[in-house]
Formats: sequence, structure tokens, C-alpha cells
Amino acid sequence: MNHLETLNSRFAIAGQLRFDHAGDGLIVAEIANAHASATLCLQGGHVMTWKPATAGAPVVWLSKLAKLAPGKSIRGGAPVCWPWFGAHATEAGFPGHGPARTVPWEVTGTRTLNDGSTEIALAMVDSDAIRAMWPHPGRAELLVNVGQTLKIALTTRNLGDSDFVIGEALHTYFQIGDIAGTRVLGLEGCAYLDKAGGNVRQRQEGAIAFGGETDRVYVDTEAECVIEDARLKRRIRIAKSGSRSTVVWTPWAEKADKMGDFGSGGWREMVCVESANALENCVTVKAGGSHTMAVEYRVEAMM
Repeated sequence: MNHLETLNSRFAIAGQLRFDHAGDGLIVAEIANAHASATLCLQGGHVMTWKPATAGAPVVWLSKLAKLAPGKSIRGGAPVCWPWFGAHATEAGFPGHGPARTVPWEVTGTRTLNDGSTEIALAMVDSDAIRAMWPHPGRAELLVNVGQTLKIALTTRNLGDSDFVIGEALHTYFQIGDIAGTRVLGLEGCAYLDKAGGNVRQRQEGAIAFGGETDRVYVDTEAECVIEDARLKRRIRIAKSGSRSTVVWTPWAEKADKMGDFGSGGWREMVCVESANALENCVTVKAGGSHTMAVEYRVEAMM
């Protein structure tokens, strides 16, 4: 029995969850229930799409040119950044945002909950390559619940006898009608590092609106954020726990064109609002302890 057959034998749920190949040999979990549909790639533990049954358009955005290939990051969805966010502090050759988003994860369980939602649990597969970059006895686990809302919980377990520090993010891309008609609320008054504006520290005044490349790390905030989408006439609510940073990002036209996997005008139809622990909000995980960062996304119509 091959790996795909084993997965379906052990973890498929009739009428709700099955595994199949996608792209260049990767395995994807395809989830569909009465509440929503979603796809999740086992490489990276990467939720790629989520669309509630009542939504006219997907809520989690995936580029039409996203590459599903071994060892390559996927443009869109909800990439897992772990155990650091952004560039590594000392090693320029290490992958940006850590190795978690481009390595295999294994399924550890699936089930249907009482409300009809579908749950899938995963753990990152350890390897010599990961230990060479991050030599700590730790384990990353992901719990995803697909229903009327999308819930993702990232847990870091410290299996050693010394504390260690992690940075992390769920780098989620949200589908919007047009970036020019979109605002993000909830971060008013927060301090942020403006990475697209010379790494200057500033304070947010009013709602976030977009007129060019935006790359900001907001710190010391546990606030719920709301994406107001005038074109699609909806709000996406982003609630979180165990997270003290929020990252807001759009590449705009020039940077998106250089990246090559956004598609023509794809950057206009997405915005990233990332729940994170970055900069001074990096987390110390105590020896023998654990830390969980969790998010819940929901969508509602704008009246």
C-alpha cells in the first residue's frame, strides 16, 4: 500500500475528507462538509483554500499560479512561518520564515465534530536538515477545523530541558475584491515597524488603507482585526490568541511582478493579515512546556 492509500485508509472521512495527489506529486487533503470546503497541503501543513458554503467567493486566497512542488513555498493560503519569522537572525542562507512551510508534515488524526465541522491534526516531520538549522528538541503541531469558521492552532512543544525562543506567524492571504477599496481595522493606535518604509517605527492613525506596497509588523497587540472589503461587500474577522504581533502585507504591482507567481493583477485580489509573534514579541517556550497560537476566521456581509 502506498502513502496515499495508507492516508485514505487511516484518516479519510466518508463524504467529508479524502487525500489526493496535486501539482508535482504533493499530497493534499480535500475537505468538504455542509459548512465549507477547504484544501490543505501536507507539505508545510499548509491550508491552501477555505470557502464557507454561504460565501460568494473564497475567503482564503490561493494564486492561480501557485506552484505545488517539493521544497517550494506555495503562494497563497495560510503558510506556517516557524520557528522564526522573516530572515534568520544570524544565518543569511537559512530560509526566510523558517523551514516549516516547505517540509513534510504528517497527519496524526482526523474527526467530525458534533457541529458537523471537520478537524485534521498534523505534526511537522523532524529531519537532520531541520535540526541543522534549529538544534532544539521541539515539535510543531497544527490543528485545523473547517466549518462555518476556519480555526487554526499552531502548538510548539519543548521536549528538552532548556528554554528556547521562537518567532512564528500564520501568513494568511485573504481574498478581496480590490486592494484599493479595502481597509483593515483593529490596529488603531498600535506601534509598528514599517519594513517598506525604511524600517521606521511609527504609530497607526485610523484604519489601514492601501495605496502602495505595505509591509508592517504591529507589536504588542492581541486585538481582533477586521478586513472591510467594499468591492465584495463583506467583512472578514480575524480573532486570535497566543499572538502579540500582527503583520499586514501587500506587495503591490512592482514587487508582485518580480515574484512571478501572483498572476496578472493577482496582487489586487489579496491582502495578508498575519497573526504572529515577531520582533520583541518572540516567545520563550519553557523546558517541558508548550505554547499555542490560535486564530479563527469568519466572514459576514456588510450592510
